[in-house]
Amino acid sequence: MVQNIFKTIIMKFKLIFYIIFMTLTVNSEANSESRIKLPLCPKSPNCVSSQATDKDHFIAPFKISGKAEDAWTALKKALIGQSRTVITKETEQTLHAEATSLVFRFVDDIDVILDSNAYLIHMRSASRTGYSDFGVNRKRIESLRSQLQQAHVID
Repeated sequence: MVQNIFKTIIMKFKLIFYIIFMTLTVNSEANSESRIKLPLCPKSPNCVSSQATDKDHFIAPFKISGKAEDAWTALKKALIGQSRTVITKETEQTLHAEATSLVFRFVDDIDVILDSNAYLIHMRSASRTGYSDFGVNRKRIESLRSQLQQAHVID
């Protein structure tokens, strides 16, 4: 009888421990957006990222001024409007695009994360090959910033 009581107590303890453990480890959808990370930039100067920690690669994220959905839609439209740029993968909060240069057909990767909780759009633009890009990736992101500011969806 004492053994049965002891087993019941152990089972209840395991259940409580399991519930606490699952509560602490399960990601909510709200937290998952801010945990998505852009790929790191290589040491070469042909990459910019709003999540970079060094000043050479860092570019400010886009600060959304209205509805996140409107900014996301405007961003996709602006990307598609850039010549030789194609969106290749897309989810509700991420996208990947590829931009191909005119002459040598080099491909640059553009990765984007929508963090609607923080009202930010994080961007990364990087050359796949070579060392220098002559500032093309930074200019691309700043051009997108300008277009979205003119559309009044970011600050």
